[in-house]
Parts: sequence; structure tokens; C-alpha cells
Amino acid sequence: MIDWGTMFVPDTPVLEVMVRGTILYLALFFLLRVVLKRQSGATSVTDLLVIVLIADAAQNAMADDYKSVTDGLVLVATIVFWAFVLDFVAFRFPSLRRMIQPGPLTLVKDGRVLRRNLRKELISEDELDAQLRRQGVEHVENARAAYMEGDGSFSVVTGEHHPAERKQAF
Repeated sequence: MIDWGTMFVPDTPVLEVMVRGTILYLALFFLLRVVLKRQSGATSVTDLLVIVLIADAAQNAMADDYKSVTDGLVLVATIVFWAFVLDFVAFRFPSLRRMIQPGPLTLVKDGRVLRRNLRKELISEDELDAQLRRQGVEHVENARAAYMEGDGSFSVVTGEHHPAERKQAF
């Protein structure tokens, strides 16, 4: 039997839910835009973890599982704080960076597939070929190098290497 009253009648006053949602949204917006702003367009494992944990913490604060919105904000701020600390440590201490942010893994070198590295990351040659095509490389032989970056994205280097022609952009 369906209890229609429980399904449609809110347990928490609607205005309180709206106020809680507004406070959490604005606080999360501030924390993510100001404290954790990223310069690169990629989402790292740390960023994904922060998003998942914040979603759970914020949900409890919005849904009245916490008695106060402040409880949820403190938990969210703690999660954001540790994400910032890990990013700072990885930036400031290169020796710890590899442990916190994995480096790139070479998948193609001089037009040859490094099958051992593909196996390590469980990437099939078909998936590699698809990633190369997305980067505008039709055949693996045309790639000087291809990498799986620490954030899971792929980057491809093509053409000849001419270090003297390298220009700096500021």
C-alpha cells in the first residue's frame, strides 16, 4: 500500500529546506571557486573524491540529517581544506608529488606501442587507437609519443623534435 501523505508531505518545512539549500550552495560555490580554483581544465582523482565527499556531506546538511547547517559546512570545509593541503604539498614538495599526483605513463614511443604499459592500465589497443584519433592522429606510427596523464586524459606528440625552434609564450 502506498502512503501518499508520506510521499508528498514534507517532513521539514519547505522554507527551511530552501534556506539550507541556499546556504550550502553559496558556501560550496565560494569554497570551490575561490579556495580550490584550478588553472588546468582537467579533473584529477583528488577533485573527484572531493566532489563525491562534498555531495554526501552537503546532502546531509540540506536534508536535515544534521541538526544545523553549520555541521554540514564544517564537514565540507574540512574536506576542501584537506584537498587544498594535498594540492599545496604536491606543488611545494616535488618529492611527494608522485605519491599524491601520479605522473604520465608513456603508451607510444617513436611510433611504437608500449604494450606492457597498456596492460598495466588495462587499455586495449583499440582504446589507444580511439584516443589517438581524437587527437587527430590516424595511425600510431604518426605519433612520436602518447601519454596517459595523471588525471586519466591522453596527450599525443607528433612531428619532428626541433628544440631550437621552441618558443616561449607568456
